[in-house]
Amino acid sequence: MMRRLLPALVLLAALTGCGGTSSDDGKLAVVTAFYPLQFISERVGGDAVSVSNLTKAGAEPHDVELNAGQVGEITEAGLVVYLHGFQPAVDDAVKQNAGDRAFDAASAVPLLSAGDADEHADEHSEESGGTDPHIWLDPNRLATIADKLAERLGKADPDHAADYTARAAALHTELTALDGEFSKGLKTCAQREIVTSHTAFHYLADRYDLEQIGITGIDPEAEPSPQRLAAVAAEAKELGATTIFFETLVSPKVAETIAREVGAQTAVLDPLEGLTDENLDYFTVMRTNLATLTKALECQS
Repeated sequence: MMRRLLPALVLLAALTGCGGTSSDDGKLAVVTAFYPLQFISERVGGDAVSVSNLTKAGAEPHDVELNAGQVGEITEAGLVVYLHGFQPAVDDAVKQNAGDRAFDAASAVPLLSAGDADEHADEHSEESGGTDPHIWLDPNRLATIADKLAERLGKADPDHAADYTARAAALHTELTALDGEFSKGLKTCAQREIVTSHTAFHYLADRYDLEQIGITGIDPEAEPSPQRLAAVAAEAKELGATTIFFETLVSPKVAETIAREVGAQTAVLDPLEGLTDENLDYFTVMRTNLATLTKALECQS
């Protein structure tokens, strides 16, 4: 009889050990896919969670590949916080290993079409369908995601549900204030078009009545065609653009090429896909973006 029970007991132990809800220090183990999700998980989770990030600091998150240890983190996590459609390798690992222990940030708010990310793109743009994943660049949407995350954390860890709700409410208030700063700062500008190295700023542009002109599409590693480069340069000249924006995690060469042809300067507009300085956070980078935009677009406060 004991010999018959032994395999079943071993299988049961394996199943109950998979997808543990706590880290070694007794906190809920939360695995996040990239920085903005790490940020809200830490702010909402507080001292009740232990948060890790699958995308290393300074790495471009779109094409991240996972090693065996990271897949193991997903398997053992109490909750995995990711954004479906943004990182294919993470999507696959979550589907295969996370079960019902996953929170998809993309399910919390309405998504904008990737095809509409650049209103000025020509018919040959590579963005022909799908949705734009860069939802965190709208503080209003990020606040809603944080609220939904608090609910999901509360289900995973009912003992701290009230604390998660309270911290999400505090974060929501901060994000609403940031939204107000952007609305005020960008209300009256001499220009409303932003020329960017890739179309990461659709949500920001949509929220604050700007128009985005992307040199490349949603994928920052895509190479723009000569025709696209010529079209963006011509449009930037026509609009009188004084600044061409590039990003922190991708090469500025294409933006610099356009800027030289147009006679414009370049400036960093950070899509906040990852941090390169541990002393910064979501709020400091977003406020730097606001200062950069108000200067480049000649906004009156």
